[in-house]
Amino acid sequence: MTEPQSAHADVVTLTREGDLALVTLNNPPVNALSTALRAGIVAALAEAAADPAVKGIVLTGGGRGFCAGADITEFGKPPREPFLPDVIAAIEACPKPVVAAIHGPALGGGLEVALGAHARVAAPSAKMGLPEVKLGLIPGAGGTQRLPRLIGPATAVKLIVSGEPVGGAEALKLGIVTEVAEDVVAAARALAQQMIASGVAPVGLSRDEARLEAARAGRDAFEAAAAEVLKGARGAEAPAACVAAVRNSLDLDFEAGMKAERAAFLSLVAGDQSKALRHAFFAEKAAAKIDGLPADAVARPVRSVAVIGAGTMGGGIAMAFANAGYPVTLIETSAEALARGQGNIDKNYSSTVARGRMSEAEKAERIARITGSLDLASVANVDLIVEAVFEDMGVKKTLMADLDRLAGPDAILATNTSYLDVNEIAAATSRPEAVVGMHFFSPANIMKLLEVVRAEKTAPDVLLAAVEVGRKLGKIPVVVGVCNGFVGNRILRAQRNDLEALLVEGASPAEVDAAWSGFGFPMGPFAMLDLAGLDISWRARKALGQTAEIADHLCEQGRFGQKTGRGFYRYEPGERKPLADSEVEDLAKAIAAREGITRRSIPAAEIVERLLYPMINEGARILEEGIAQRPGDIDVIWIFGYGFPAWRGGPMHAAGSIGLAKIRDGLQARFEQSGRAEFKPAALLERLAAEGGSFAG
Repeated sequence: MTEPQSAHADVVTLTREGDLALVTLNNPPVNALSTALRAGIVAALAEAAADPAVKGIVLTGGGRGFCAGADITEFGKPPREPFLPDVIAAIEACPKPVVAAIHGPALGGGLEVALGAHARVAAPSAKMGLPEVKLGLIPGAGGTQRLPRLIGPATAVKLIVSGEPVGGAEALKLGIVTEVAEDVVAAARALAQQMIASGVAPVGLSRDEARLEAARAGRDAFEAAAAEVLKGARGAEAPAACVAAVRNSLDLDFEAGMKAERAAFLSLVAGDQSKALRHAFFAEKAAAKIDGLPADAVARPVRSVAVIGAGTMGGGIAMAFANAGYPVTLIETSAEALARGQGNIDKNYSSTVARGRMSEAEKAERIARITGSLDLASVANVDLIVEAVFEDMGVKKTLMADLDRLAGPDAILATNTSYLDVNEIAAATSRPEAVVGMHFFSPANIMKLLEVVRAEKTAPDVLLAAVEVGRKLGKIPVVVGVCNGFVGNRILRAQRNDLEALLVEGASPAEVDAAWSGFGFPMGPFAMLDLAGLDISWRARKALGQTAEIADHLCEQGRFGQKTGRGFYRYEPGERKPLADSEVEDLAKAIAAREGITRRSIPAAEIVERLLYPMINEGARILEEGIAQRPGDIDVIWIFGYGFPAWRGGPMHAAGSIGLAKIRDGLQARFEQSGRAEFKPAALLERLAAEGGSFAG
């Protein structure tokens, strides 16, 4: 063995062991493919290829993984040579066998580098995938051409469009790797020696057409897979571009397929959708930063949890904690309610098992972590208590006072309220510094967003604990301030300001929902209200002294949505398909006649503006008040909590694409027409529009 001799030994090392060269990527923390790393790979390969004593090469990553892909610090900058496709071509063209030894992440360009090798072995811990679609891109360094040649185009298109990684065992099953071993470098060395001993010149995937020939003969499998993966695209460009690129592997030779892939990649990277998705990516990372904390603040330890309330929300929260390995005490007031809640938890886990996403053993292990109790004093020895009881201030304050009396001195008292004043809830205790909001989104065991509500007296270690726990649950925690509805639901309320007016002026619920779905949302607002239950927002309005004439009338008739078979739509027994209801239209017509409003056909573009502009306006007010730390936090909340199309970047990013002056003028016109103060442009929006600025700065 000799000392490293690569021209870029700071990021790539080359060491010799007998007749093998070990090329190791060393660009911590994730071996991102910086310009220096790319150049280092090329230099190390050239050195190994030129050395007559070297017969084969093992390519691996130092530290925690193989290579997690592109260097995000180079995003948006002019690309510099050597370009990644050329680096991978150099690996593939090496006259000596190159074996990739993969542990940890091999993602995006990292997996494409491994696909350039002549063989691959992986550790069980490896995570391999092409997640470019999540940034509005396609793999741009041969992934759409080499992966289909390795595992077949039908399987490849599913992996590429999902963007989800697979582990070592699944990669072996799919054929991405030929072996899984704990000591992945030793296994790669052994495989390289076998390839050397065979005396056969290494062949790269660019020259391997066997699987494609079979796929061309039975093309229906690919087309069926392509149609399936595009079902949920909802206006996103990248999934269709991925499908087209993989289809090129069937229709074009390798060089032409590569050229088309690169052209598509460059077009997408310059487009608005990828810019929006990259914004969302960085906004999610920025949301982890919490303003106003002491530099030496550390999270209060949380080892055990109690959840108060075993209803839909409480049960989901308990599952989220159990899934993350926390022991959970689930507390209810009656044996019947507790049994019902535990039964729903069992049913949810059984459904996951039936879908093949969990084993019976895993289900049993998670359920065993949840202990039911009818005694509120069971909270005495837990570190974190999350109340998930009825959304009523009196109920929550009474419960918090009881928890204050029964909980240990260092326990964190968290409220799952989605609207109520956390400062008032905290004031019901003798330790307001220990109270924090943890607003989970339903279903709590699935939804990724967690609004962490910092009350006036929440202690830094408590706030940090809530955020840290959220991450351990696999959530995306975003810190927000106290106001009615916090960030997400406050903006949701603003989005609904013009809903009933749209119905009165001539739009049907189906037309409004179709326009919003066309914008990219998974569901329109009326369908969502029916799904959630109209009684929920009805109670919230009554608590605030507000009214909504059509919705209030429906609720007074017992029409609460899907659960009662009628809401803004009607539903056949046992069906979820919304059907038009003439009674809703008749009510809207009657209001229009009373108010002297001439009904008309409302274009989809106008519907979208009248839903979206108030959201952006309310976001501006939230920023003015300091309820959100930064515009990107609002975007993250709406993408992960409410289904805002990520490829539009969230409401505050979308505002920049539309133009703040246009939004200001649209709101001002609506304000003058309706006389309603909620449409008056916010001061921050007015100022930025006048300056020609944006929320991004």
